[in-house]
Amino acid sequence: MSSQFGLLTSRRFAPFFGTQFLGAFNDNLFKNALVVLLTFQAANWTLLTPEVLTNLAAGIFILPFFLFSATAGQLADKYDKARLARLVKLLEIVIMGVALLGFSMHSLAVLLTALFLLGLHSTLFGPVKYAILPQHLHENELVGGNALVEAGTFVAILIGTLAGGLLAGAAGHPTWVAYAGLVVAVLGYLTSRGIPVAPAPAPELVVSLNPFSETWRNIGFARQNRTVFLSILGISWFWLYGALFLTQFPAYAKNVLGGAETSVTLLLAVFTIGIGLGSLLCERLSAGHVEVGLVPFGSIGLTIFGLDLVFASPALLPAGAPLSLGSLLAVHETWRVLFDLFALGLFGGFFIVPLYALIQIRSAPEQRARIIAANNILNALFMVCGSLAAAGLLSDGLSIPALFGVAAVCNAAVAIYIYSLVPEFMLRFIAWLLIHSVYRLQQKGVENIPPEGAAVLICNHVSFVDPLVIAAASPRPIRFVMDYRIYRMPVISFVFRHMHAIPIAPAREDAKMMEAAFEEVARALEAGELVAIFPEGKITDTGGLYPFRPGVQRIVGRTPAPVIPMALQGLWGSFFSRKDGPAMTKPLRRGIFSPIALTVGSAVAPAAATPEHLQAIVAGLRGDWR
Repeated sequence: MSSQFGLLTSRRFAPFFGTQFLGAFNDNLFKNALVVLLTFQAANWTLLTPEVLTNLAAGIFILPFFLFSATAGQLADKYDKARLARLVKLLEIVIMGVALLGFSMHSLAVLLTALFLLGLHSTLFGPVKYAILPQHLHENELVGGNALVEAGTFVAILIGTLAGGLLAGAAGHPTWVAYAGLVVAVLGYLTSRGIPVAPAPAPELVVSLNPFSETWRNIGFARQNRTVFLSILGISWFWLYGALFLTQFPAYAKNVLGGAETSVTLLLAVFTIGIGLGSLLCERLSAGHVEVGLVPFGSIGLTIFGLDLVFASPALLPAGAPLSLGSLLAVHETWRVLFDLFALGLFGGFFIVPLYALIQIRSAPEQRARIIAANNILNALFMVCGSLAAAGLLSDGLSIPALFGVAAVCNAAVAIYIYSLVPEFMLRFIAWLLIHSVYRLQQKGVENIPPEGAAVLICNHVSFVDPLVIAAASPRPIRFVMDYRIYRMPVISFVFRHMHAIPIAPAREDAKMMEAAFEEVARALEAGELVAIFPEGKITDTGGLYPFRPGVQRIVGRTPAPVIPMALQGLWGSFFSRKDGPAMTKPLRRGIFSPIALTVGSAVAPAAATPEHLQAIVAGLRGDWR
């Protein structure tokens, strides 16, 4: 995990990370301090009830996301993001001045105005926060960078929430809350001055201030790429799901667990630590590139542990409630609840980090900030809808644990729906699971696979899972050309069909299918896709290389593209190979966690891609390890 933590010492990342961390900390410090004051000292400020005030405060803070996200996205695409970050931090200093005025005047209206402006501050910074990362980080650093940002954000939320509550309860006068916020805002501005220049991708953009038309336009940009839009919906669902749990923590701690005020902090801390750890683990589990296979893994955990939380919750309020923190931890059921919350956070990190990185990579650079703005709008909309739905279900008599169960079942339904629309997520999960459970994959030279544009990948053919291993190592989707008999095999045909594999047959068996396959390969290359072919034409049953066929020459002769030679090692003799007879007849023949490798060579020019030359390269890459 040293690579992602190394970013914290880099000027490309560290000043930005500090700026966003302090901003999230300050948001929650002021917001929670104000909520605590209005909850416990409502009579000193207004005639409204604490319940109305806290919901009013939440609504005021989130309102700017609906009104100004579209404008914020345009500004982040039109202007230098580093400069925008500094201007937003100056605005934060002014906002804390307004808050200081509100506390000094003992004016609820002024304080709520400051809260609205703080929501505006977060709205303006949101597109900068995620759109700046691809400009300052390399592609293999994006997962680690996003992981640090997500972990840092949740830690900042936790610490800010705790600090706000302590200041509201312990300070002799509430103006200390504003003074603390002012200090944090100044520190944030000073930190932002170290953010490197991030040039505007669309300086010619004319900014429209109409929030309705621009919101619809931004959502339209996001919808241009189906995977990006569904990733945004996935992120928005996560925020709905997570916010639903977080919102219920106070009532759950008091009315279900029987804990005192400190128990709420415990639940929040455990959940936050889980998200932070899950986010940081993403970089290691994804081997540095954007691994969308972790998204289904995350959604499975979110469902399983959401359901288990229902059964882990005590049916009856413990005797002696409210219990102190020590007494609560002495209750056996509490530890299972804490484990479920930790696991929910952990798998939430697996779910959300790859989605953010995927949006950044696959969004058009000149529209990226506006797409992030669309994401923020939908996040806010989903959270509001989730809150309203939860309030309605609870008012109808549903218990909080049952509400968690309903949310977990809905999470499973949403996941199945999204993965049915974008099979890439589930297919990458299958490939990721294969190389992390059955095998241990070593990758060499994967950076030789071009990050964009057309290319033909060639590889020796050792087993039935070769396409899955190659797909798991590749940072981009690949279309495999494969024997039609393998393509049609039961069970795995589902996988290959949704990988958009191209079935091919020898001319003597089905000349029409062969010609159709070459036509489809040409279309794929013209569209800038990666196409992979196994030039031997069949899976080896000797462990050696069969002579390469001339199909690659024909492909690049019609549609010139670089040829990337690759070699698989270690799969000969595995369950999926044909050593000593038919494949898949001797389970665990090599045990589990068997080491395998994929070695990728340098690109070969189309003119030099003769069968003999390519075979010599692949043989050299493979070496003696079969």
